[in-house]
Amino acid sequence: MDSSTAFIAASLMMLANGTVLGFMHGDLPVTLRPAARNWQSGTLLVACGCSLFAVQPLLPLTLTVTLSNALILLGLTAYYRALCAFYERAPRALLWLPAALGTLGVFWFSAFQPDTESRIVIISAVWLVLMGKSALILWQGAGRDDALSRRMLLGIFVGVFLFTTLRLVHYVTLRIGPDFSIADNASWMNLATPMLAATLPVIGTTAFLLMCSDRIRRQWERAASTDYLTGLPNRRTLSEAGAQRFKTARARREEFAIAVIDIDRFKAVNDQHGHEVGDIALRHVGRRLKAALRDGDLVARTGGEEFVVLLEGAGSVEAEAAAERLRAAVRLDPFAVGALSVPVTVSVGVAVCRTQDADFNALLRRADEALYAAKASGRNQVKLAA
Repeated sequence: MDSSTAFIAASLMMLANGTVLGFMHGDLPVTLRPAARNWQSGTLLVACGCSLFAVQPLLPLTLTVTLSNALILLGLTAYYRALCAFYERAPRALLWLPAALGTLGVFWFSAFQPDTESRIVIISAVWLVLMGKSALILWQGAGRDDALSRRMLLGIFVGVFLFTTLRLVHYVTLRIGPDFSIADNASWMNLATPMLAATLPVIGTTAFLLMCSDRIRRQWERAASTDYLTGLPNRRTLSEAGAQRFKTARARREEFAIAVIDIDRFKAVNDQHGHEVGDIALRHVGRRLKAALRDGDLVARTGGEEFVVLLEGAGSVEAEAAAERLRAAVRLDPFAVGALSVPVTVSVGVAVCRTQDADFNALLRRADEALYAAKASGRNQVKLAA
């Protein structure tokens, strides 16, 4: 297979991948569509650039070399934009400058001062810049995304970076003449170049789609375990975490307690100020409770105006002190709605794990009973279960 055929085959594979991604675009969440749109644009641009390389012997050299390289550089820039959009990062200023400078350099050393070696050096340098920038974003994404697909795509960018370096050294060492064409079979590298160009649009697109799939899966998992209003863990997460921590505390003979928290007179807030203000109150209380947690504790909203806090390693004294701190955190910080300041208090029932507690639900029932006692005693206070 000669290099022209390889370029045609690579272009067809890229066009197929870009078309598939276009069909899938509408099924992706809105937050992922800008990234997918940029990745698709990059794939189609690189495909068009490679197809021009295939017909290079049939058209003026300056036209095909300049336009094909311009399209490929724009495609690589679009990949960088796609990764910026995926990780919700603003692209750096002068985003298109490397592609523009590379295109101008190729045009100059084709039309006015023909020099194949200079063209290859310029294009390789821009490739290295764009590959490096994209790889850096993927590397920095490890903090929020440790999926295998991210590491796979990072490996592809690094691989293309290294191959581009090898290609640059090869052609410079070869000392090619002014009549050199990448579409002929003068060097094994000419056959490898189409495969290099197809790596990101073909294999990289698969890795990118897997990244999107991983992101969607994590969003579904987060939605299933998170209260939509406050962003806190929900009842399902609390039940799972509570059962596990109860079991662990029993096995290690460690202390463990829970606090059930209820907003006082919450119905009056809704009736007087409306449900929208009531929702603001719930979010406010959730934030105040979360801010007052000890390290290792967990707060969840279990429904309505009720929250539950898991207190690890807490005996009676520590649990009551932690509950008082939570109560004070809410009482001392009324929330504001415009010019309106609405004071909010909470009642708290605390239960410390005892030998008679058969499971986490039994402990939770005792904390509920303590909460009812706090409500009956006048609210805005902490009661410890017997």
